[in-house]
Amino acid sequence: MKKWTTRGLIFSALFAGVMIALSYLRISLPFSTVPITMQTLAVMLAGSMLGARYGSLAVLIVIGLAAAGFPVMAGSGGLSVLVGPTAGYIFSWPVVAFLIGLFAQRIEQNKYTFVKLLAVNFLFGALLVYPGGVWWLAHSTGMTSLSKALTAGMWPFIPGDLIKAVLSAGVVTAVWRVYPIERILNTESHAWAEGENSTVIR
Repeated sequence: MKKWTTRGLIFSALFAGVMIALSYLRISLPFSTVPITMQTLAVMLAGSMLGARYGSLAVLIVIGLAAAGFPVMAGSGGLSVLVGPTAGYIFSWPVVAFLIGLFAQRIEQNKYTFVKLLAVNFLFGALLVYPGGVWWLAHSTGMTSLSKALTAGMWPFIPGDLIKAVLSAGVVTAVWRVYPIERILNTESHAWAEGENSTVIR
């Protein structure tokens, strides 16, 4: 197993800060307790740019700070945030960042890089979040209708999540041209060996 690097840990902390900052960009909806938030964009970026371990670590830092009572979720914090109606979405984020990062580490940069990143970000960064998020939303608010839960917790958010996936893929594709993910993972010198022994998404 590869060692944790100082560079990776620093980037995890920086992306935790980005996630906290983006949490303030949110829009409340009159028919739902779930707001439109840019934190999901930060989760996509963390996984795509930092890889599985450091991307999920960045998210876990934010969740840990929230659990400790720090106002890192749009000015709110404490255990009440982590057991509230949006908790299902929040606790899916480390898994999402890990899976995005896992696939991002295996993407070969070519003319299809943007498309591959878009697919990975939307599949894991958006669609994977909904099952747990919608289930907990319905459970915590006493919803008995699946259609109402989907209306309150999924359907209105899909277009925005697609836009976030496009933004994440575009930003990461551009960044990778000058600062590839291998530099974060400290695997540049071993790229030739890993290319022979790991699955690459071409």
